[in-house]
Amino acid sequence: MYYDPIKKSLGEVFNRTPWLRRLFYHLLDLLLLRTWHVHRELRQWSKGRTDSALTILDAGSGYGQYTYWLSGLSRKWQILAVDVKDEQVADSNRFFRQIGRTNAQFAVQDLVLYQQPNSFDLALSVDVMEHILEDVEVFKNIHASLKDGGMLLISTPSDQGGSDVHSDDETSFIEEHVRDGYNIHEIQQKLRTAGFERIEARYSYGEPGQISWRLSMKYPILLLGKSKLFFLLLPLYYLVTFPFCLVLNWFDANTTHESGTGLIVKAWK
Repeated sequence: MYYDPIKKSLGEVFNRTPWLRRLFYHLLDLLLLRTWHVHRELRQWSKGRTDSALTILDAGSGYGQYTYWLSGLSRKWQILAVDVKDEQVADSNRFFRQIGRTNAQFAVQDLVLYQQPNSFDLALSVDVMEHILEDVEVFKNIHASLKDGGMLLISTPSDQGGSDVHSDDETSFIEEHVRDGYNIHEIQQKLRTAGFERIEARYSYGEPGQISWRLSMKYPILLLGKSKLFFLLLPLYYLVTFPFCLVLNWFDANTTHESGTGLIVKAWK
């Protein structure tokens, strides 16, 4: 299934007013399990840093929800959010101007080519690398763009059922993915090849998270892919499933998993 048309439709609905977009961001923060894991890591990274003038790269910013969240933690941080989609970048710049978030800027860039040496204290890559074939080139560019001691935080599907692939004869649930998921040792080796020396990786989306993902993402996306009329039923659907997803997300984000369909990876320059 192609996910981008559905994402575009959602964006058109929630981009109508700044209030709707803020609501959209808050709903994504609650509903998307990856956000629970990413926010947890970012809170840990930000301790003692909110009064410092730091620079952050949101590498593959998408809707811009992570830039929004980070820009609210400290007005002293300067955030550059890059994405390949012109329309999405323009929408995000317009929204951030409307709400007065002057410490964030969006730009059109290709991560395979983009490099800004020794510029960033933190780089963020959330559900991006599964879309890019030339992943080592991207890791090299981000490594070069980080300052000494800077950290790269990655959220991406694993090879333990990521992209809803559980056997060799299955294909990714999301057509835009160029890989079904990373082996935990593979991604660490690729990061070492790119120049990173200290690397930490752990699984996300254990059993609770996999159930939550099916309820909150897979089934609604499948239905939206069949008919946009399902948009009218989404509020009722989530009214029933949302409380269960919140509990499952909490358990997944606060427990350790021996395996999982997602990976959270941190690498330092």
